[in-house]
Amino acid sequence: MSDEPSLTYYRYRISRDPKRLVAWFTDNWAHNRKLRAASYIGGFAVVTLVLAWATLGRNLPDAESLLEYETPLPTVVRGIDGEIVHTYARERRVQLQYVDFPERLIEAYLSAEDKTFFSHGGVDITGTANAVIDYATKFGSGERAVGGSTITQQVAKNLLLGDEYSVTRKLKEMILATRIESVLTKQEILELYLNEIPLGRRSFGVQAAARAYFDKDVGDLDLHEMAFLAILPKAPERYGRERHRDLALVRRNFVLDQMVANGFIGADEGAAAKRLDLGLVRQRSERSADAGYFLEEVRRQLIEKFGETADDGRNSVYSGGLWVRTSLDTELQDAARDALRAQLLSYHGNRGFTGPIATLNPDNGDLTAQLASSNISINYEDWRIGVVTAPGRVGFTDGEEHPLSGGPSTLKAGDVVATVKSGNGYAIRGVPEVSGAFLAEAPQTGRILAMQGGFDSRLGSFNRATQALRQPGSTIKPFVYAAALDQGMTPATQVPDQTFCVWQGANLGEKCFRNFGGGGGGVHTMRWGLEQSRNLMTVHIADDAGMDNVIKTIARLGIGEYEPYYSFALGAGDTTVARMVNAYAALANWGRQNEGSVIDYVQDRDGKVIFRTDTRDCSGCNMEEWDGQPMPRFDVSGRQVMDPRTAFQMVHMLQGVVTRGTAVRLRSLDLPLFGKTGTTNGPTNAWFVGGSPEIIAGMYVGFDQPRNLGGWVQGGNTAATIMKRFVDATKDRWTAEDFIAPPGIRMVKIDRRSGKRVFDGRPSDEPTAAIIWEAFKPDTEPPRSTRSDAIAAKRNEILELIRRGRQGATSAANSGRDDEPSDFVEDQGGIY
Repeated sequence: MSDEPSLTYYRYRISRDPKRLVAWFTDNWAHNRKLRAASYIGGFAVVTLVLAWATLGRNLPDAESLLEYETPLPTVVRGIDGEIVHTYARERRVQLQYVDFPERLIEAYLSAEDKTFFSHGGVDITGTANAVIDYATKFGSGERAVGGSTITQQVAKNLLLGDEYSVTRKLKEMILATRIESVLTKQEILELYLNEIPLGRRSFGVQAAARAYFDKDVGDLDLHEMAFLAILPKAPERYGRERHRDLALVRRNFVLDQMVANGFIGADEGAAAKRLDLGLVRQRSERSADAGYFLEEVRRQLIEKFGETADDGRNSVYSGGLWVRTSLDTELQDAARDALRAQLLSYHGNRGFTGPIATLNPDNGDLTAQLASSNISINYEDWRIGVVTAPGRVGFTDGEEHPLSGGPSTLKAGDVVATVKSGNGYAIRGVPEVSGAFLAEAPQTGRILAMQGGFDSRLGSFNRATQALRQPGSTIKPFVYAAALDQGMTPATQVPDQTFCVWQGANLGEKCFRNFGGGGGGVHTMRWGLEQSRNLMTVHIADDAGMDNVIKTIARLGIGEYEPYYSFALGAGDTTVARMVNAYAALANWGRQNEGSVIDYVQDRDGKVIFRTDTRDCSGCNMEEWDGQPMPRFDVSGRQVMDPRTAFQMVHMLQGVVTRGTAVRLRSLDLPLFGKTGTTNGPTNAWFVGGSPEIIAGMYVGFDQPRNLGGWVQGGNTAATIMKRFVDATKDRWTAEDFIAPPGIRMVKIDRRSGKRVFDGRPSDEPTAAIIWEAFKPDTEPPRSTRSDAIAAKRNEILELIRRGRQGATSAANSGRDDEPSDFVEDQGGIY
């Protein structure tokens, strides 16, 4: 029997008699070499540990910061009906509460990562020892040691330390883990872990991963799917790929075995789960409405208000977890997209391939990988965007290559093209070179309902609805006429349709305006001049109203800031579709203009409203009990930019443009529409702006680098056709309710041609009606017509028909192709 004291003896002394232990230690120190060696080693270890703890733990992040930690969350965007239409996210993240995690999902992660989680204090001594051994065996080999980290340590690493690979980081991780355990409960630690753990496919947290790998919510996962998610923390990029499917199955089955061993599931249940395949779905893009131009405008405004990343503040777009309600109406958006595309394709016709969408450099590596990173794509029928990899070959973002047909001999490697499936390969399709824009707005609120800034936002982010500066042509004329109405003219005022010349100085001489296709003559009502889009009459009206008044009216409506040149009265000044639609919305809203908006309000992650577009006060709306007084109402929105009576007069006149003027092709819709067409010099732009009391829409067609569209193109046959398609596709959204006149408007029967007041007969909505209702301000009504007036008007009508007949076959052929006499815009050209 050994004379050395037994381990039981030491334990007895420690537990029963500390003083006698000290005495024993002193008596044995001198002659027991093993005790002295053990004491030195133990003392050195304790000192080292204390020093390391003090040194490494001194500047560590505060574990208490996790009490206020907020998971970086994406911004969720909703449409006008409250449905989710998009998410701004660079990572997939969804935050859940602890009670939302299925119990078996938690058990799967405990079995895979930390089965003693609920019993240790942040560090698992056994696991740490195994990690030290693994590190020692791999030291110098370049391999990375694994194991040893508890769930608490992983939280410390992911949220506070980072993923640096070193012994120092591991020690810091252990220190922080013990501190975290003293600050958070086990449930709070698990909640952080399951919401933050990176799991591949850009997913952080189990809910995002469940969507990415199985297209399910965590509550709908089956046992084998939960076990698969539990294996991902070890190597998410490996186990989540198809080529490592066998490795993933082995690891998943190991987790299921551990769940059985830990008593979480029965052996039969585990065996049944092991027989199932992984069942992974292909990676899918996030759910999003096909409204790229609209959503990009929302994103731009949010970044401007709240910043882009967490460094910009708590409510940043890509980490703040904002909830954004927008005015996007997906039904109207789809109709706007389809209507614009149909017209662009119609104009494109049989032109075929007009050149590559973009060109990639083959010297920069794999072309299909470059295409994938370029984010160029298309969402039209079954078209696909590919890149030419070699003569007669096209590659796609999935790495596949196929034969390519139909392309010109000039195609070269790196050219990005649109294709469609054809036989055993793909055939070239031509994306229209011509482009355009469409925007729809609610006039009473300024809410933008739909926005299409080109053929497809995936082909380029330039938004022609808000960014393209174009000449509006004759769509500017209503505001010239409005200025004249404010200066005392009326819709029945007689205006000459005759040559107008202006002296430009000794160098430029005299400049004379003309109508499109020549012609003109006689004197007509303002209404007739607007309906037929007569340039000479418009210049005469601008001159009578005063160009200073005209450009002030245009500026007050937000269309643009122009100099007082007559050419601006014909639409020579640059503006955007968004500005023109907003100006027409003011006409439909009794001259009251609301700023165009795409965002209704923004809530932070806690549901608090932190921004709203409508800031009107409603005094008394939140009273606890009704006080018996009239119902509280919001203040009127917007600002008054035009006399309500003038605005209604313009709308009433513009209804005639649809009934018998340049937008007559819209008459078949049988709706109370108003609007104006526009065709700029060249023609380079074809426009239409107008709508109903509820929806105002504007659109144009033109090349990005303006050039001639062809002599046959006019606003009436090109842009108005887009409007017709749009209304036809959304007919259930348009009512037959007409525009309501504001106080101070008098409806008077007049002779349509002469503008004289009549007392006999009945007004009609027929295009050729001799008598119509006209809107006047008080005391501006015209005098009663006489028999001699009627005879003179008939004579002038006959003379006008004779003049038109003499214009020649060319003009006759042009006018036979379209109902619009097509507007002519003089360039500014130094006119004064």
